[in-house]
Amino acid sequence: MKRIAILGSTGSIGRSTLSVVESYPDRFQVSTLAAGNNAQLAFEQAVRWKPRLVSLAEEGAAQALQSKLRQAGLAEIEVVHGAEGTVQVATHPEVDFVVSAIVGVSGLEATYEAVRAGKTVGLANKECLVVAGELITAEARKQGKPLLPIDSEHNAVHQCMRGGRMEEVERIWLTASGGPFLNTPKSEFASITVQQALNHPTWKMGKRITIDSATLMNKGFEVIEACRLFNVPPERVQVIVHPQSTIHSMVEFLDGSILAQLSVTDMRLPILYALTYPDRIASDLRFSIMDLRRLDFCPPDMAKFPCLRLAYEAAAAGGAKTIALNAADEVAVTAFLDEEIGFVEIPRIIEAVMAATPAGHLESIHNVLTLDTEARLLAREIVKQRSRKGSPMRAIS
Repeated sequence: MKRIAILGSTGSIGRSTLSVVESYPDRFQVSTLAAGNNAQLAFEQAVRWKPRLVSLAEEGAAQALQSKLRQAGLAEIEVVHGAEGTVQVATHPEVDFVVSAIVGVSGLEATYEAVRAGKTVGLANKECLVVAGELITAEARKQGKPLLPIDSEHNAVHQCMRGGRMEEVERIWLTASGGPFLNTPKSEFASITVQQALNHPTWKMGKRITIDSATLMNKGFEVIEACRLFNVPPERVQVIVHPQSTIHSMVEFLDGSILAQLSVTDMRLPILYALTYPDRIASDLRFSIMDLRRLDFCPPDMAKFPCLRLAYEAAAAGGAKTIALNAADEVAVTAFLDEEIGFVEIPRIIEAVMAATPAGHLESIHNVLTLDTEARLLAREIVKQRSRKGSPMRAIS
């Protein structure tokens, strides 16, 4: 019986993980949950799964949940709060496997401490490896524990790599749908609206990741994540546009062989893979080969999508550059969603913050979080300066 902690239990990955657990009650047990701000769903999950420990973001909400659980006859479930509570969830002595699915850097400290505590971690959080991948992977190697990707692209790479030894890998290919502006001329980018950018052709996702997919920054983050997870330089990670999103990723070997991973677009499959690794177990998540009609591929246009270029530059520099990349992107995307800046300003703000941030060597998670705060402050100041210049939807040369 594998005992699981879920960081981000009320989010989409958290809920999908619980769905997998429900399908295999003889294999998995929910031990601890970190639920953020959704106190009502946290209560429902606690009643259903009866974990040892639940964490919420705010102290008041945690106290209210504890009282509600007592009234429901579940006084044995302990409720904690804040960043310290999330760390408790991740490092609980009864936990074997930690699913890291908190969006953004909020789950960074708990994920790192889980690795330090010798837990096996399934990563569904890009930001952890983007901003602190060097620290996390070094600690995982020290502990002798695998970092298992839940992100569909990296999960696919992990599966393909089982077809050969690491030293036999020539190149990793990450597929990208191309987003809503794949065929939009660059000359029209200055007039792109928020509504247009949120209209992704393939996936239904949160607002930030949808905009990141429109700029190809999301794929840039995945490049950095692949470099950290598989210990390869950025020049050996290639992005290829594949609008059908049928192939999740590919691995090319030294002899020219290429292995590709295809499956249903259902996050329960990579979650199940991570939870049961190195075994594979039966599931009903089937992909119909008969539905496979065509596979189109083309290289990404770096001039049209400069965020991808910036991600490659950050991956090569490492250290604080990747922190600046992520922090500035989050601030710039928020400003675009709030219509403070135009679509084409997103990469310009990121590039300005990266240029002002020395590469530096990351010494600790505290150091990472400090640099993250500094980069966000700088990005917000640049947003203010640019938004004062006029309408964010003006044509920008």
